[in-house]
Amino acid sequence: MHATALTADLVRGALDLERTERGLLPHRLPARARAQCADPQLALAESQPAGVRLVFRTRATTVELDTLPTKRVYTGVPPRPDGVYDLLVDGRPAGSATAAGGDVLTIDMATGSTEHTPGPVATVRFTGLPDTAKDVEIWLPHNERTELVALRTDAPVTAVPDRGRKVWLHHGSSISHGSDAASPTTTWPALAAALGGAELINLGLAGSALLDPFTARALRDTPADLISLKLGINIVNGDLMRLRAFGPAVHGFLDTVREGHPDTPLLVVSPVLCPMHEDTPGPTAWDLTALAEGRLAFRASGDPAETAAGKLTLGVVRAELARIVRERSAEDDQLFHLDGRELYGEADFAELPLPDGLHPDAAAHRRIGERFAAVAFGGGGAFSPRR
Repeated sequence: MHATALTADLVRGALDLERTERGLLPHRLPARARAQCADPQLALAESQPAGVRLVFRTRATTVELDTLPTKRVYTGVPPRPDGVYDLLVDGRPAGSATAAGGDVLTIDMATGSTEHTPGPVATVRFTGLPDTAKDVEIWLPHNERTELVALRTDAPVTAVPDRGRKVWLHHGSSISHGSDAASPTTTWPALAAALGGAELINLGLAGSALLDPFTARALRDTPADLISLKLGINIVNGDLMRLRAFGPAVHGFLDTVREGHPDTPLLVVSPVLCPMHEDTPGPTAWDLTALAEGRLAFRASGDPAETAAGKLTLGVVRAELARIVRERSAEDDQLFHLDGRELYGEADFAELPLPDGLHPDAAAHRRIGERFAAVAFGGGGAFSPRR
């Protein structure tokens, strides 16, 4: 077997690569951004490699990847499935695998405490690949922190040159991150990118799409041909700000992104339907009844009457985002708006309800991805070549 050094020219979708004692850790925020916020939720989310993949060209029929995943275990709840590694050959699905072993992060939701237990390196193995020159992609688990340790193949590996596809830079919340999707290539942004023929950089950050200035600067400084921002749900989840602060924060976020991308098509997407927060503000809380039954679920703990004092609901957020984009687009003809309920609305909720009250399941991810591709990349859409 040939051992190939894991270098930046083999990794796509990451904004930073950290050399660790055991390997290479992809990050989806640069080091400067990470240094400006000590929030454990953000640290966990940005180090989970949603949209990050190894890409190389080879004649190999067998590929082995040593990794060190970090598994999450919630006290009192059945174990989560292992993260999935998706294999694409010349852009087509060619297999999936999981990695046993790795570190374990145990989270006690009642106390908020965490415990980290070191574990062994795991090996993911794909066999039976065609004995021809081909492009191989290994998409890393979107929901599992993954250190890359070693790559082995039974034929030499070379980097894949730029194919000239447009780079789509997307930022959003846990749904964009891929929460409850079946695998990394079936998160809705990955599906939409494949349908739209775009090269994805996914900055969906679970629980952490909070209009942070360091995230705006990361978007500003990342080369891209297309940009989308799915904003609002995490602000409501965290009860983070009131209407007075929300509007100026959105303007500031857009201003920063535009500093680096003054003419790039920029699509602002409001939240998809989430019934518990449509008219009820946050914060979002754990559903203790569900936890007692061994299920993860959420509930809205705010008071609808408080919207009069400026508390945010999804309805308020959508109206404000639509207003901001409408006003700014008078001077920015590459700024667009999409109501998230066009991607997942009331009829979809009736057919494909949110299992935990907050996140879509695998079937809903596929529907959202297909709709986004049709609306954004299709004829007349914000990302359409014909626009």
